Amino acid sequence: MSRALLAHVLHRPPLLASRSGAGARGLLASRIHPLRRLNCSAAEAAAGPTEEAPASPARKKRVVSGVQPTGMVHLGNYLGAIKNWVALQDLYETFFFIVDLHAITLPYDAPELSKATRSTAAIYLACGIDNSKASIFVQSHVRAHVEMMWLLSSSTPIGWLNRMIQFKEKSRKAGDENVGVALLTYPVLMASDILLYQSDLVPVGEDQTQHLELTREIAERVNNLYGGRKWKKLGGRGGSLFKVPEALIPPAGARVMSLTDGLSKMSKSAPSDQSRINLLDPKDVIVNKIKRCKTDSFPGLEFDNPERPECRNLLSIYQIITGKTKEEVVSECQDMNWGTFKTTLTDALIEHLQPIQAHYEEIMSDPDYLDNVLLEGAGKASEIADITLNNVYQAMGFLRR
Repeated sequence: MSRALLAHVLHRPPLLASRSGAGARGLLASRIHPLRRLNCSAAEAAAGPTEEAPASPARKKRVVSGVQPTGMVHLGNYLGAIKNWVALQDLYETFFFIVDLHAITLPYDAPELSKATRSTAAIYLACGIDNSKASIFVQSHVRAHVEMMWLLSSSTPIGWLNRMIQFKEKSRKAGDENVGVALLTYPVLMASDILLYQSDLVPVGEDQTQHLELTREIAERVNNLYGGRKWKKLGGRGGSLFKVPEALIPPAGARVMSLTDGLSKMSKSAPSDQSRINLLDPKDVIVNKIKRCKTDSFPGLEFDNPERPECRNLLSIYQIITGKTKEEVVSECQDMNWGTFKTTLTDALIEHLQPIQAHYEEIMSDPDYLDNVLLEGAGKASEIADITLNNVYQAMGFLRR
């Protein structure tokens, strides 16, 4: 890192400009508890770290999560994450952010990044995230994320990162000459995203648990290297620098699969737009995508036949969109043919997404409102993140500013 860049990072310029209308594994692994998973009914908070950000006397457990502003937010993002956040905001202290720093780990369209970031924030709100209950902000607007990543990187063995499955898959596809260092180190940024807020719980899908395990390992390692009496000798309060977070596993149906391959996850990066339902797709596009989606030649419809992944996926989408139980969906749909069910699913999708699309257009038509929501959210997030960051700087021996 150049001295100029280091100086820029350590200087930490103001959070945001004012706006118009502003309102070891190895030895370490033996000391790490297995990753605990909680469902969405998890209860009281565990004791916090030695030094915490301001909070209410009986603080709720804290949950953090985010979505990248790359491509269109699709049904998988919505059913697997955002829709669940709406329920979580009433149960927990929640921080939902747009992870724009993660969006640059692979080649991207720079002029579109800011537009996609605003659009993603508007979708959060349109889907029911309430900024009076949850803090909504842009990752890069809280500079502590980048600083904490650098501090954590110094304690993260390269071997841990080399084992990350997603890095292996993406780098194999892109080739070494087309892969930046950020693709390897972004799990450390993810750890920073989580640990900065002393998070109790992190909503993750089954394919994301490896990254949360890495976050837990990093937290334990830094706590062991710099926390406790070592921190106290440097003037701190001692104890753990980070809370070790647990996984919050969403309900069934959280992993929505592709419309063209029931064994592959619905993804923004899939080359064919036919593989996904985007939240802002107009009615005629939704009709066409469901009409053309992959099915099978078995009679009737069923959830639990492993030879029918597309059937399971489409029934699961219908179940979550309608709010019905699995038993209710089976009773209603088991004797349908594909033509009838596709019409039923299409109607349910259009009915569910239309209010979200209308609300999205309202929000995007009022840029000052959206700016203020993000500004307020970044302010609340920074209050907590800066305390954690300053504690880590102190424990690692840096000269106080």
